[in-house]
Amino acid sequence: MINAVITGIGGYVPDYILTNHELSTMMDTTDEWITTRVGIKERHILRDDSKGASFLGEKALKNLFEKTGTKPSDVELLICATSTPDHIFPSTASKIAENTGIKGALAIDIQAACSGFLAALEIANVYIKAGKHKKIIVVSAEKMSYMTDYQDRQTAPLFGDAAGAVLIEPAEESIGIMDTQLYTDGEGFRHLHMKSGGSASAASYETVDRREHYVYQEGQAVFKHAVVDMAEVSAEIMERNNLTDNDIAFLIPHQANLRIIDATVQRTGINPDKVIINIDRYGNTSSASIPLCLWENEKNFKKGDNLILTAFGAGFTWGAVWLKWGY
Repeated sequence: MINAVITGIGGYVPDYILTNHELSTMMDTTDEWITTRVGIKERHILRDDSKGASFLGEKALKNLFEKTGTKPSDVELLICATSTPDHIFPSTASKIAENTGIKGALAIDIQAACSGFLAALEIANVYIKAGKHKKIIVVSAEKMSYMTDYQDRQTAPLFGDAAGAVLIEPAEESIGIMDTQLYTDGEGFRHLHMKSGGSASAASYETVDRREHYVYQEGQAVFKHAVVDMAEVSAEIMERNNLTDNDIAFLIPHQANLRIIDATVQRTGINPDKVIINIDRYGNTSSASIPLCLWENEKNFKKGDNLILTAFGAGFTWGAVWLKWGY
């Protein structure tokens, strides 16, 4: 049995930190209001308008190459999960590949919102198990600030910019991606989307004037679904594999809202001390939030540790991965 194993991880966040205090000078909000509702204190922002998600992804990839000794020529497939591509086409992955020296590999984007990293992991998992490739990189690169409306106090405090990248290789041990469960319910579209900028509502003077090129979110509806779905799918994957709190080393949830994370912890019965949280320092970085947690906490993982990764995002898309750490 061949398993797909994460054998290295890199990450990157921009230097500039946007604090709640600074946000309070831009709109009617306070540090207490933001912290109480979502648990965020600050977020990192890529302020250079000439750089997009590919820049963040390149930085994370170069960090991965340096740490693992991987050569760009070794990479056979590059999958970029992003909701904030540099352009509608070509793929952001192709730009990351070009700027990191990867030649001759397939480089593709996938879009599954905040669940994108989990979806990309499963795609890499299938390629590895099929024997198609031996070195795959999954990178999540999100410049969420570009579609954040800093006149909207409901959504402006939520988002930050970041990227994380993992190297995935085959192994014949019982480690790596052990089980995955992913879902979509298209009914969620109306609650969370960008109203214009795609082929169904092209950009125009009118759409710009109506501020339709930013995140639109109906917070209560999204919260209700996220609390239930992320908690249930995490419990589902644990129960299906007879895993209990005693078996789990860490729970790594998508960093969207502390209250959503708390609900997931209660449903799974996992000790809160085992939950990795960094939302207070980075905000919601969409698909990059889980690899960012992995990157920051890599030193705390031991080979064979059971990790549960779980996410919920626009679409609605949600899911969970049971991962045995590989090194």
